[in-house]
Amino acid sequence: MSTETTAAKIPSGRWWHILPVAIIVYIIAYMDRMNISFAMAGGMNEALGLSMTMSGFSAGIFFFGYMILQIPGGHWAEHASAKKFIMYTIIGWGVISGLTGFVQNAWQLLFMRFILGVAEGGLYPAILVMIANWFPTKEIGRANAIFLMSLPLSAVITSPVSGWIIETYDWRSLFYLEGVISLVLLFVWLPLISDRPEEAKWISKEEKDYLVTTLAREKLERQAVFEKTGPVDTSFKKLLKNKHLWMMALIYLCYTTGQYGYTIWLPTILKNLTKMSLTNVGWLSSLPFIVALIGLYVMGALSDKKGNRRLYTALSNFGFAGLFILATLFSGQIWLSFGLLVLTGLFTKSIQSTFWAMPAVLFPQGTSGAARGFINGLGNLGGFTGPTLAGWLATMSGGDMTYGVYGLVGSLVLGGLVTLLLPKTTTRFATVEPTAKK
Repeated sequence: MSTETTAAKIPSGRWWHILPVAIIVYIIAYMDRMNISFAMAGGMNEALGLSMTMSGFSAGIFFFGYMILQIPGGHWAEHASAKKFIMYTIIGWGVISGLTGFVQNAWQLLFMRFILGVAEGGLYPAILVMIANWFPTKEIGRANAIFLMSLPLSAVITSPVSGWIIETYDWRSLFYLEGVISLVLLFVWLPLISDRPEEAKWISKEEKDYLVTTLAREKLERQAVFEKTGPVDTSFKKLLKNKHLWMMALIYLCYTTGQYGYTIWLPTILKNLTKMSLTNVGWLSSLPFIVALIGLYVMGALSDKKGNRRLYTALSNFGFAGLFILATLFSGQIWLSFGLLVLTGLFTKSIQSTFWAMPAVLFPQGTSGAARGFINGLGNLGGFTGPTLAGWLATMSGGDMTYGVYGLVGSLVLGGLVTLLLPKTTTRFATVEPTAKK
């Protein structure tokens, strides 16, 4: 009986217990990360005497703190407990978010934003490690895709909530209430999540046996691929010398530069394009993120069929770049350009489901968690470089946003080209049989 046939008859509790909780946690984390944009529009700048430069810097400094716990978080999650690590991060960012409501000046705000980045830093790689502990290779693309739907959903869901809180109360209340909401997550996270199938009480015997057996076999198969060339060194020093680590970090940096640049500047692009009010622009801005849900799942599912993560990662970058540039070239035709911007949404998140399936086949067991952390930490500096690059190019060209888009598109194309240089192991499932150790 084939693995596919066996898997089809196995209960699917893991899909309903692990992924929804992970999605909820990341949506709330994203809300606490991005609520500053609404606070700035809701009176914080005036209350603290912030210039536009300082308020922008206070938003971007988050990503420098975000780097610090990426590697330790991924390593801890892989070697100890992702569940406990994420519990501590929830407590950390919840408390910090609440305390941010008490800031009285720019320097206090900068400090709180930096340590919020530190607190959230290990969350993403830790969740990816946990998902890898629950979903076999032929499911991991779809599992990652479903979890990563939290990214576009976050933008769609949290914006109206943050806006309502400020309109009903004030900008300080936004931080207070979202800090409390974060801490309430603990009552969902702790009882429902287990690190591995062996530890879960809710799982059926059939599902547990299937997962334990399949995941153990796949671990041995991947290890055998690395051991073909000799003993495996799992030290951090060896990891940092791995050229694939730096290639993956560069690919992700190129992607996040384009993605954050697109996200931050989309309202400005749409306002210039449609000449509509900010309220209408807000609704129009949500459409690409709704479409992004489709791209995320479709790319993940397609890559699960053949295991070709490299191809669909590159296609995501090229598709993003191609539609984005077309939308700019047809800016004279308002609704055609808008339609192309919405279609661009298909590729704004789709790389995530395929890209994050590759560390497991590129790095030896015991280092993939740290590798995920390093890649995510360095790569997310695109949250600073993307908006800055686009804004600088637009300023240098006399305020023409078209040149800003050219810079973002160039970054995406570079990421796609580097992706094509990754090894063949990222284009297929592991098939090497484990060899007996001498």
